[in-house]
Amino acid sequence: MSNVAIEQAVHHLRQGHVIAYPTEAVWGFGCDPFDEKAVHKILAIKQREVDKGLLLVAANQEQVEPLLAPLASEQIGQLEATWPGPVTWLIPDPEPLFPAWIRGQHTSVAIRVSSHPVVHALCSAFGGPIVSTSANQANEPELRNEQDVRQRFGDALDFIVTGEIGQESDPSQIRDLMTGAIIR
Repeated sequence: MSNVAIEQAVHHLRQGHVIAYPTEAVWGFGCDPFDEKAVHKILAIKQREVDKGLLLVAANQEQVEPLLAPLASEQIGQLEATWPGPVTWLIPDPEPLFPAWIRGQHTSVAIRVSSHPVVHALCSAFGGPIVSTSANQANEPELRNEQDVRQRFGDALDFIVTGEIGQESDPSQIRDLMTGAIIR
């Protein structure tokens, strides 16, 4: 991963484009979560319904601080015990701070603070969280190497950040912050 590649990826994110990048366990598609057109492009690539919602990744807690501000100290402690790392939390978004095309039919937002160096660098350079959904079509296996991403989706993507996935064997666990329930 080079600084130039991260700068190029961020340029694409700011232009409303869709990128692919390695995460802790699988390759992901990403875009600016506040760019409705870009989000809908990802949904079209994945053949996924908007109602399901999309996961976001961030470089650190500060990037999602407005969402965390109303939480109790015990809830913040739960987040801090697993972040950065491969746990995605469903966090209530009553305002809402994130648009419906991110939340889907839900009143919460799925967020992970990533420990993967490429994801961390992307979100840091972008200045906030980005969409992170597995690089696959709905109900198909997640892709785990760059060559497969290029072959399967290269024409549909605006940029691919070269790199390797992390050591996790499964996509991030998803947990509900209010109930503690494991969703995935």
